[in-house]
Amino acid sequence: MPQKPRPKSQSWLELKQAGNECFKTGQYGDAISQYSQAIRELERAGKKNPDDLAILYSNRAASYLKEGNCGECMKDCNMALELSPFNVKSLLRRAAASEALERYRQAYVDYKTALQIDCNIAAAHDGTSRMTKALTEADGPTWREKLPLIPTVPLSVREKLTQQTAGKAAPAQPEQNRSRQTNKPAPSDKDVKKGQSLKEEGNYLVKKGEHKKAIEKYSQSLKHNSAEVTTYTNRALCYLTVKQYRDAVRDCDEALMIDAANIKALYRRAQAHKELKDTSACEADLNRLLKVEPKNTAALKLLQEVQKK
Repeated sequence: MPQKPRPKSQSWLELKQAGNECFKTGQYGDAISQYSQAIRELERAGKKNPDDLAILYSNRAASYLKEGNCGECMKDCNMALELSPFNVKSLLRRAAASEALERYRQAYVDYKTALQIDCNIAAAHDGTSRMTKALTEADGPTWREKLPLIPTVPLSVREKLTQQTAGKAAPAQPEQNRSRQTNKPAPSDKDVKKGQSLKEEGNYLVKKGEHKKAIEKYSQSLKHNSAEVTTYTNRALCYLTVKQYRDAVRDCDEALMIDAANIKALYRRAQAHKELKDTSACEADLNRLLKVEPKNTAALKLLQEVQKK
């Protein structure tokens, strides 16, 4: 009796595609099964491409997240990030799982890390705002001091990930969550270091009360690295001190194009608007700030002052 031909085993790529199809139709359990088989097949083949494995773990993490299995989601995201550090999808999925498990500090760190790679991610901006509110309620005004270290994404990694996503259609985002997109090339490592050095010189001058000289240092710093948000907010503080309020507003505008939820930029712009007698703009900035940090005492106090007038 002739033997039945053995069914041809599927390649890891075919299994991955099958998993993707299951995911699209809401069959998350089946998707997990397909991705698991794909991982085993890829490892068995001995051709362990880290990027391919990272995608499989990240895809399975998304399926676990949809099923509400946040613990397994986090394990798979950890594996994916070991294989492909700073992968945005893995960071966002781990952040969502951490948030669901009420691990708000870890979620905040992952959302902020994702924004270093792509400051246009609406989900990361929204997540940062939610975590800020939750952590303020849980830990009070000193909540930032209890955070784990937020990793700095190396410039080389940011450039690589930007190139990988270039040309891909981005999902529609609410206008208020968008940050500026420019055609300026990313600063070199040398420029970043020089910019940082000049910024620190500016910070030293501020401590000495020499705000006009500090403005010069910050301006020089921005010529080397125009993507550093704290340089804008620091220079805005100096402009406030020397009563150049419109310049302070402009610097805060620049900072908020980079980080839409930056507390210092919102507060300092509100201060400048107050001095420029633009009460409605001042209140708008303070209300926006308080959505992020509802118990920010300085903002609450300034809002009371403005509303009394």
